[in-house]
Amino acid sequence: MALEIEHKFLLVNDAWREEVSHSVYYKQGYLSSQPTSSVRVRISDAQAWLNIKSATIGNHRQEFEYEIPVSDANTILDDLCHKPLIEKIRHFVQRNQHTWEIDEFKGDNAGLIVAEIELSELDEAFAKPSWIGEEVTADLRYYNNNLVKYPFKAWTD
Repeated sequence: MALEIEHKFLLVNDAWREEVSHSVYYKQGYLSSQPTSSVRVRISDAQAWLNIKSATIGNHRQEFEYEIPVSDANTILDDLCHKPLIEKIRHFVQRNQHTWEIDEFKGDNAGLIVAEIELSELDEAFAKPSWIGEEVTADLRYYNNNLVKYPFKAWTD
């Protein structure tokens, strides 16, 4: 079992773009999103994964991930997943010993950009770059499985 420790933030400007080391396109869909867990399939480049996460609100939760054939993932995304699918470009920014992952959403969630940092310990300290804004880790609207049900384009506030 793996424990994911993650903080999620909004951004205050685009200065992070100058620090991007590389970017990857992701397409993912949810097979199930329950009060206890979510099950998703994700494709990135020539790889695909099945991912199961506990639905714990906050900065840590259980996570299991398994590589699957890309052809299977495409069929699952097309035929079995809830729509709309999540499409995003993940940009990677290295800062000290941490990697910031900045998700720039496309499709029904276009316009939403969120930065995440994964930590090794619950109380691990990390420096926030000047382009980091409000923490939204506990705001369920920003969870990818909720962006399927309530896409960013439908938000009114």
